[in-house]
Amino acid sequence: MFNKKSIVRKRLCMVLCSAMLISQSDLTLFGEDFERGEPPAIVYYDEWGDIGYYDDYLNEFVYYSESFHPAGSTPHYYATGEPVTEGNDAANTEEAPAEDPALDTAAAEPEQAAQPVEAGTETEGVAENVYSEEDAHMSAFYAPIESNAYPGWPQGPAIEGAAAISIDASTHAVLYYKNADAKMYPASITKIMTGLLACEHLNMKDTYAISEAAAYGIEPGSSSIYADTGELLTVEQEMAALMLESANEIALALAEQTSGSVKKFVELMNQRARELGCTNTHFNNPNGLHDENHYTTASDMAKIAIAAWNNPLFRKFVTTDIYEIPPTNVQKETRYLRNHHGMMKNHDYPYDGVLGGKTGYTMAAGNTLVTYASKNNLGVVTVVMNSIGGAYSDTASILDYSFQNFQRISLGYRYDPVPSGLLPYQIYSYKTGSSKTLFHARRSYYATVPLNVPAGQLKKETTLQRLASGPYLLKDSYYYNDIFVGYGKQYSRKSLAYYLPTISFL
Repeated sequence: MFNKKSIVRKRLCMVLCSAMLISQSDLTLFGEDFERGEPPAIVYYDEWGDIGYYDDYLNEFVYYSESFHPAGSTPHYYATGEPVTEGNDAANTEEAPAEDPALDTAAAEPEQAAQPVEAGTETEGVAENVYSEEDAHMSAFYAPIESNAYPGWPQGPAIEGAAAISIDASTHAVLYYKNADAKMYPASITKIMTGLLACEHLNMKDTYAISEAAAYGIEPGSSSIYADTGELLTVEQEMAALMLESANEIALALAEQTSGSVKKFVELMNQRARELGCTNTHFNNPNGLHDENHYTTASDMAKIAIAAWNNPLFRKFVTTDIYEIPPTNVQKETRYLRNHHGMMKNHDYPYDGVLGGKTGYTMAAGNTLVTYASKNNLGVVTVVMNSIGGAYSDTASILDYSFQNFQRISLGYRYDPVPSGLLPYQIYSYKTGSSKTLFHARRSYYATVPLNVPAGQLKKETTLQRLASGPYLLKDSYYYNDIFVGYGKQYSRKSLAYYLPTISFL
């Protein structure tokens, strides 16, 4: 029998014991004495012939024998042995193997999830599970990095992930691009969209009772805070459970509270994705548990992640490290939640500048990871998808590359209103006797370019666009060697129709 209370008490004890045994600087979620379980069924050997297995607790490969590896080199691992079977905790956790299976497991994925998608289905082209072929890891590692072909662009690192992207969240310049438009299963990074919609539609102070459909709508062992039917939680507490603990039942609860039903919420997810410019995304649930019709791309996921970051409420939760849910009407003990992103400060793999993010893992999706980081006057979003245990190392390599090879430069447009002379070819002429136009810049213009590239080498294209609310705007897009690197917008203070009697278009 699945006993929620005993599991909660066990997890509480683990967290408290860990806090007493280690210092703040070495803070980890679990103490070293807890049982890890048996090694996974997949055994690995690297290019030097050493054999070992992937330890899901340590998030690293443990060798059966020690030998010298050349300094500075990176071992490449090949899977061998029998396939991982259903019931293997390391293979079926919902979150990345870097996290302890006692806290973050999900329902076992069906064997067919690793099979190619049949032609003609909605998900035709979705990447196969990396575990399905022994050489799939090496194929992903040596897959071409499209951004390396950009003229005058720094060469990016090879990574284990099948797809990845790094974008400056301010200028939207793509710094690193690998297979980023390929359809992939997202796993729990789905919850970024779920959290964004909850922040957009719900009041954080409101209290809701967890429905039976939400509390028991996931399989036992799924990533959860073990919320029960009728339990009263605030939206703020639910958001913390969603983004820190990756609670799948809370994703269902937020969906019901936002749209009335999970089905209606999924429709809202897909509508919002289209509004954000996502062209290869289809959501089928709010938590990311495997579904063949639930997919996205690294590129689309970056768009969603940037939109979520721009929401102050969402940003609060995704950057929170530790959160406590006090006793409720159902749960009599305090729940201690901790952000699962291992690259945050005081976590297992800290990286200077990482602010937060979201992890994900299923057998079909592999490791997925969204990371927000800021350093050297750059604020970047990285997305890694379908990685074999290497999402953290992949992200670290991409962040190193981004921060060491790029700079954000100001293009200095601080005019208000915008002089007509700045418009290309002066295609708009206003019969007002003034040299000013009706368009006004809201902020300085910036571009993100390789180091030592001056603003004078950029080309500008200006387009007239219409907002959904009616007014027009001018968008200046900047390019370096035909690669988009930044933009700026000039908004009209009144609808352009107001000026039409006095405007001539040449």
